[in-house]
Amino acid sequence: MAGMPRTLTASDMVTPGSLSPPPIDSTEGEQAGQPLLDGAPSSASLETLIQHLVPTADYYPEKAYIFTFLLSSRLFIEPRELLARVCHLCIEQQQLDKPVLDKARVRKFGAKLLQLLAEWTETFPRDFEEESTIGHLTDVVGRISPCDETYGNRMHQLLQTLHQKLASLGQGPEGLVGADKPISYRTKPPASIHRELLGVCSDPYTLAQQLTHVELERLRHIGPEEFVQAFVNKDPLAGTKPRFNDKTNNVEAYVKWFNRLCYLVATEICMPAKKKQRAQVIEFFIDVARECFNIGNFNSLMAIISGMNMSPVSRLKKTWAKVKTAKFFILEHQMDPTGNFCNYRTALRGAAHRSLTAHSSREKIVIPFFSLLIKDIYFLNEGCANRLPNGHVNFEKFLELAKQVGEFITWKQVECPFEQDPSITHYLYTAPIFSEDGLYLASYESESPENQTEKERWKSLRSSILGKT
Repeated sequence: MAGMPRTLTASDMVTPGSLSPPPIDSTEGEQAGQPLLDGAPSSASLETLIQHLVPTADYYPEKAYIFTFLLSSRLFIEPRELLARVCHLCIEQQQLDKPVLDKARVRKFGAKLLQLLAEWTETFPRDFEEESTIGHLTDVVGRISPCDETYGNRMHQLLQTLHQKLASLGQGPEGLVGADKPISYRTKPPASIHRELLGVCSDPYTLAQQLTHVELERLRHIGPEEFVQAFVNKDPLAGTKPRFNDKTNNVEAYVKWFNRLCYLVATEICMPAKKKQRAQVIEFFIDVARECFNIGNFNSLMAIISGMNMSPVSRLKKTWAKVKTAKFFILEHQMDPTGNFCNYRTALRGAAHRSLTAHSSREKIVIPFFSLLIKDIYFLNEGCANRLPNGHVNFEKFLELAKQVGEFITWKQVECPFEQDPSITHYLYTAPIFSEDGLYLASYESESPENQTEKERWKSLRSSILGKT
């Protein structure tokens, strides 16, 4: 039990897979019209990849290709610039700048263009936050509208849906209180203000459901592009590097939520003065963690285990002696980092399979351990070059990236089947949490220091936090 949770040490988190850049294709692999999937070339020039995105009267790109390219292209070209190029190619190839249009051909093309724009705005709505992007859409659709009166209406609906989506994403999930500034002092808030979690919710199943509600609400705001934005500015051939700001806020906020939950668990355990009460809180969280596992909420599960494994909690030997730990060790075994989290990955695949064959929305829930997902994507990115030595885009890498991100997008779109209890979720977001120093001080005051190092630390914390000697 000793020491900080192994589950949170960076070196333990994940080991890079044996990913190596695919061999360079001696053929150019750039036959026009060939979708870059199903045994397609592993690489192509950026221009060819853009051309593959552009529909014609007789060609429409595969759905998987659209997602893969729109996701990864931002490593090489800004989304608004890509949109401008796609619209320009459409106008050029379909001769939409001519005074007289080939109506029959434009009708066949128009439906496909609107479908592409619908898929793009649906999956990557934040690509259209700038007014100039809307200008490109209305310009190109305005050119084909004379050929079919329904195009204008469809465009109007598309823009309406887009604005609603951007508005709901703009609201953001409820803010976290004290996520950055946990309290460090030991003096407990007055009883009239402070409530303990068990006073707000004493049923483990209910708390696991409310945690799942919070997780899905926060996940809803993470766009697929955020996984890629972190790796932007690494393309050596990009003359003008795309610049992004505030584009990974939701990923960062989600990681902060995980950290807050770890510290909240540790705070709730260290708070009570009596060891019997502390043991009761530990057993409660073990049951909550088990319910999270059954639901498929692996992120909250890992946060709870990490909170219980923090040193200020794990050193409370007299408290742990009163806890039935068998259930805890089973859960810890499930989330053991050994073998690149092999046990967890098996459980995750089981939950993913259950989700695919689900009859109810409860069975559809899969909330992955998020830090590990981020690290997997990081190592996939670091392990393979974005471009091959001949300058081609390494498309094979991006198919794998899209597979990982695409699965996550499916999971985050699941409707939460549990009704929200605002009093519980509000507590999870706003209850005061101790900083690491605050946790150590609370821990030493609950169970006295056992060795010289602990005694010195306790003395120093008492003087710095409480002003006592």
